[in-house]
Amino acid sequence: MPHAVRTTRPAPALTATGIARRFGSTRALADATLEVRAGEVHGLLGANGAGKSTLSRIISGHIARDSGTLTYEGRPLDLRSTREALDIGIALVAQETSLAPDLSVLENIFLPELGRAGRLSFGQMRRRAQAILAGLGHEHVLPLDAEVRLLSAAQRQLVEIAKALALEASLLIFDEPTASLSPTEVDRLFDIMARLRADGRALIFVSHRLEEVFTITDRVTILREGRTVAAGVETAGLSQSDIIRHMVGRDLGAIHAAPRGPRPAAEGPPALEVSGLRAAPHVRDVSFSVRAGEILGLGGLVGAGRSEAAEALFGLRRRDAGTVKVKGREIAPRKPADAIRHGIGFVAEDRRAQNIVPDLTVRENLMLAHIGRHRGFGLGYGRRQGRLAELLEKLGLPENRLDTGLLTFSGGMQQKVIIARWLLIEPTVLILDEPTKGVDIGTRAAIYRILREIADDGVAVVVISSDFEELLGLTERVVVMSDGMTIANLPTPLLTEEKLTLLAAPRSSTGRNRALLDSLAQAHDGVAFWALLDAQELICLGQSAAPGAPGIGLRIGEAVRNADTAIATALRARADGFVAEPAPGPQPEHGADAASALLPARAAGAHAGALRSAGTDIPPDAHARRPDGPGAGATGAPPDHGARSTGAQGASPGSGAAGASGPGPGPDTGLTTLLIGMHTARGHDLGWIGLTLRAGRPLPDPAEIRRQVALLTASDPSSGAAS
Repeated sequence: MPHAVRTTRPAPALTATGIARRFGSTRALADATLEVRAGEVHGLLGANGAGKSTLSRIISGHIARDSGTLTYEGRPLDLRSTREALDIGIALVAQETSLAPDLSVLENIFLPELGRAGRLSFGQMRRRAQAILAGLGHEHVLPLDAEVRLLSAAQRQLVEIAKALALEASLLIFDEPTASLSPTEVDRLFDIMARLRADGRALIFVSHRLEEVFTITDRVTILREGRTVAAGVETAGLSQSDIIRHMVGRDLGAIHAAPRGPRPAAEGPPALEVSGLRAAPHVRDVSFSVRAGEILGLGGLVGAGRSEAAEALFGLRRRDAGTVKVKGREIAPRKPADAIRHGIGFVAEDRRAQNIVPDLTVRENLMLAHIGRHRGFGLGYGRRQGRLAELLEKLGLPENRLDTGLLTFSGGMQQKVIIARWLLIEPTVLILDEPTKGVDIGTRAAIYRILREIADDGVAVVVISSDFEELLGLTERVVVMSDGMTIANLPTPLLTEEKLTLLAAPRSSTGRNRALLDSLAQAHDGVAFWALLDAQELICLGQSAAPGAPGIGLRIGEAVRNADTAIATALRARADGFVAEPAPGPQPEHGADAASALLPARAAGAHAGALRSAGTDIPPDAHARRPDGPGAGATGAPPDHGARSTGAQGASPGSGAAGASGPGPGPDTGLTTLLIGMHTARGHDLGWIGLTLRAGRPLPDPAEIRRQVALLTASDPSSGAAS
């Protein structure tokens, strides 16, 4: 959502001029300049290795500068520690949090105050923490007594922000804060940042996601190779191309991956097959398979259990139930060495805590996956040496720095080293959790390229990502998880970001929709469902059936292509929805009960009173038949405003004729389905609520269903109202 920027120009809160810093022979900063004002969000941009994190760490007291000047609130600044920075009100909300995992949320918020003069009681701490969170609009989000290790990434980030505010910080540096957040969580973070800006605080926002830069920042400063190349430019006056050109010194094509074309199915059993996986408390029922040469996406919101499922497959988390097969052979990895032995590699989400040994060199980190598999620690294996040289070239890793400490490299370069480590063992399956988290545009493109190349070489690739655009561009299929369960497994071409968002919505947050479905199904002795519906297919998000109700052929998370059915359908467009009925005549082998699962084209213009079916506009309140096959015509007829609907008389399926123009008194022909469109207060499509009854039963008044939907969703921010 857009967040209004400020237009006032207060005095600078912080000024950095001519900042330089070296790490051994590596020049991280050469001539960096930055001016941040109170009451603004200032974007700090640049490619990986440009010096953003180094400058942020200098400003926050983590490291010292070699030369240059810093002033803060008009006074010269010479920080020697993070404690000094915190004491004057400068705090860093890091990409990888510095929280104590075994302490509670409350203890972490006030951890920096330990050792200071005076002492806070737990009662005082609790009241202050509640006040801080209330000021951020999140007083009910964080369980103050929970251990931090049990929190989601978004919750841990909120703890970091609360910790900074407990110290009354007036300058907050957000270093890649959205790297592993879902779109909803990003929006919440931006709401918090907007509140902090309105409160007069200065915020530095470090990010590689340009769409977010345009959403939240007032001005930007861009670094390239340690130098400032654009200083304090108004964001509103820039284009995405302008920023990219400053960052990399040249025009760059598409930021996100281009869609991967269809691939022939690999012969033999899947490279990885997972069935009924459980790993308490976060993984409840996960099933999917991926074939050699396929790139599979694992989508969902943070907290859906995706990372935990991957950890269970890699032996990092105890598996309570389910089967795991690699190339048709069942395995039971109890530790990572077991998974590695069976050809599974895993790039975890938390780069520093789970993927690297910070004190080791690049070469030593590359060899971690080989420990226990081969003698020695060197690269003295002819094939592996050749493979290493090939990978270094592909990933842009400098061979002459293999014996340099890994932490001297940027986060993007570290990620390349982690991926290269697994590629050296030539895995059967490579699972990557948020592989482009916190990396720049060029590194992201390099990672996409290498994943496609290894898939072309026959590796099965599983990508976990909260970036839905990334999933849609990189993968061939997407498995969606919610509340620890796989709830959809669909070809990528059938999906959009909107559909992924709806599928990924926590089932626990849609309890009101489930209550509505249960109520409708029981009250009308039928089947109620919630679905996405467009001109190509229907995807069921949830359903409820009364005892003895007819089956409608829908499974949650599965797509049914409208164009694949030979069932002709009569449509009665209405101002407040439309009715879909099976036409009379012979039905397909699966019977009339499946007819309503194969619904007609979505009323894309229903809100405006028009229905599009098979490429033909149908006027509002018209009755029409859609014969078999795309491109068939439709004829209008006088509207039927009654709630009762019977089967239409006319041409049989596949006849190609428009058929009769109105309902007749003929026999009961199967099922009748009423669809009611839903949308949020902002106009975003939430799909359709459907009610399927046996033909001849009275349909409820759509207006009454609307009232129920509005009542049930009015106080649920995750839902919307009927359209």
